[in-house]
Amino acid sequence: MFYRGYGDGRDGRETGPKRQRMIEQAPPPGTFYGPHPGSAFMFNPYGFVPPPVFPVVRLRGLPFDCAELDVVEFFRGLDVVDVLFVHKNNKVTGEAFCVLGVPLQVDFALHKNRQNMGRRYVEVFRSTKQEYYKAIANEVAESRVHGTVTGGDSGGGRRGGGGGGGGGVSGGYSPRRTVQRARSSDDGKENAEHTGILRLRGLPFSAGKEDILDFFKDFDLSEDSVHVTVNGEGRPTGDAFVEFRSAEESRAAMVKDRKMLGSRYIELFPSSVEELEDALSRGR
Repeated sequence: MFYRGYGDGRDGRETGPKRQRMIEQAPPPGTFYGPHPGSAFMFNPYGFVPPPVFPVVRLRGLPFDCAELDVVEFFRGLDVVDVLFVHKNNKVTGEAFCVLGVPLQVDFALHKNRQNMGRRYVEVFRSTKQEYYKAIANEVAESRVHGTVTGGDSGGGRRGGGGGGGGGVSGGYSPRRTVQRARSSDDGKENAEHTGILRLRGLPFSAGKEDILDFFKDFDLSEDSVHVTVNGEGRPTGDAFVEFRSAEESRAAMVKDRKMLGSRYIELFPSSVEELEDALSRGR
């Protein structure tokens, strides 16, 4: 069979430059070959790759005696960066937000859905950075409306959360936890004897000595004067002790009481060498 063409092939087929023919036959810009050259988007042959997800989950149905460390234990094996207990009208709601170390851990956290914490089962849901930040803003607004501050119960224990929409003001603890404290407690702080040592409560679990030194950047401190406490398993407790050069300096540092370190309120308490040594011994 005879083939007509312009080429030099033995059978008369066209053997002209294939690249030129492909260019001539190419479809106009904006088709499936890719976006228009003027587009700001980069063509990805493997499809659109979304940005990393903010690693936060929401918990519902927490027990009344739930504390931040209980949430850490509930998500054992995961890197808990922050726990925010949610309140409404200065009352516990039984809900909380938990920020994890990396987005991959969100899927592992969801496997804990409907597992028990004490006698209650806890529901775990996906959440977003917007929901988490909105909850922080609401907690700050609550503290202004009700004149509340972060704190713990009269026994010094850490309590927080709430069960199934329970009511009442809990003496609980949370990074931005807003609970009403008796005025006598504040008076006790002001009248307490200073020994040059302060105890910090409410630190992020990821906080290190450098963060605390930056918190007290107006004071002359060294890393050796900062002690971050851990529990028997080596996990941070959210507390730390700072040794100042004198009792007068530690008293002056109380101006940082209830100030923010990152997104957390930090409470300061006058302490002693005995309390410091006891806290350090529990982490050994």
